[in-house]
Amino acid sequence: MKVYKGTFVKKDGSKRTMNFVKTNDLPKTFLESKLKGSGNTALKEGYELVWDLQNDNFRVFNHNTVVGSVTHIGNLESTKDKQQQLAL
Repeated sequence: MKVYKGTFVKKDGSKRTMNFVKTNDLPKTFLESKLKGSGNTALKEGYELVWDLQNDNFRVFNHNTVVGSVTHIGNLESTKDKQQQLAL
């Protein structure tokens, strides 16, 4: 799974930096265990549902207000690797 790091401006004006995995990179079994319902909730253009590695939960990343650029910072292959990614 590819791990990305990006910063965006939240609705309240504060900046949020997030290490995340895009949902299309998550294992199917993981998604099935975490998602409820159809999983087809439409998001506004520029918004993306991602798995936040710091909060261990889904979050929405706002590409419309990105500060700088979103970068690929590495790959996550196991739970042990996750601990290393959190330190980035």
